[in-house]
Amino acid sequence: MEQNELNWAVIGCGVIANEMAQGLGKMGRTLYSVANRTHEKAAQFAKKYSVKKVYDAIDEVFTDPDVDIIYITTPHNTHYKYMKKALENGKHIFVEKSITLNSRELSEMVLLAKERGLLIGEAMTIWHMPLYKKLWQIVGSGELGKVQMITMNFGSFKEYDMSNRFFNMELAGGAMLDIGVYALSIVRSFMEEKPDEILSQWKPSPTGSDEMAAVLLKNTKGQMATVALSMHSKQPKRAVISCEKGYIEIMEYPRADRAVIVDAETGAVREIASGETANALFYELRDMEEAVRTGDGSLLHLQDTCDVMEIMTRLRKDWGMRYPGEIW
Repeated sequence: MEQNELNWAVIGCGVIANEMAQGLGKMGRTLYSVANRTHEKAAQFAKKYSVKKVYDAIDEVFTDPDVDIIYITTPHNTHYKYMKKALENGKHIFVEKSITLNSRELSEMVLLAKERGLLIGEAMTIWHMPLYKKLWQIVGSGELGKVQMITMNFGSFKEYDMSNRFFNMELAGGAMLDIGVYALSIVRSFMEEKPDEILSQWKPSPTGSDEMAAVLLKNTKGQMATVALSMHSKQPKRAVISCEKGYIEIMEYPRADRAVIVDAETGAVREIASGETANALFYELRDMEEAVRTGDGSLLHLQDTCDVMEIMTRLRKDWGMRYPGEIW
């Protein structure tokens, strides 16, 4: 299958959908179709990006024979039902983070995709930015020695508007699924195996969503990580991967294009640069298309996505933080 044969559809018309349309534009492409709960918004979106087709109802996208890949950009708690409909109708899917609410939902979708011979990709920037691919190579080469400790911070100051998606339980709000997924994806990507020992503390917001959390993780290789998350207090988006012979520091890590490596003995600082922050969605879409064309699912890091979802689900179960109607 050639690249220009792949038709993308998007569900949703929000910020990410706009970035997705722009990312395709950087590939010299346009969206084939758009589906949205409000038809008027879909029509406006289609006009803005020269989208060929607008559906009267969301469900029409799943049965359109000309659609190859569906990008699901709607809130977390809608992903499962849209993923299921897409896979049942033979569509590859690319899904905004967090890919599902919990590991049960994701496990079901992974099994369904396998049965249908389809691919699932999470739109997790970490898996696709060139910087991380370069850093994984450096760490894998052994030049820094073994990864020992990973320290992650991510905090946003969101006003106490309990109706918005950051705190609204009906929209699967909270720090873990919104920002924790980035931090834990970094952790998983630099650990040799997934952590099996997990301790945590958390603070609920007035709605019962997770406003703050501190997490300590360890795997059987002795590698450890700390993760500090907050939705009502600002923190730097900072990652430190401490190895035997030096450490890697990454600022603004979700879409980072630069990092520094500090030598443990001399203190010498080396900058690593790869890719461009502004092209984050382009890298994601490119990897998804390559995976579909070649059948190489390793480009999508689905097992890492599953590991991260298992950790997040385990944490919320420990806290007793279940979303309305959620089935673990």
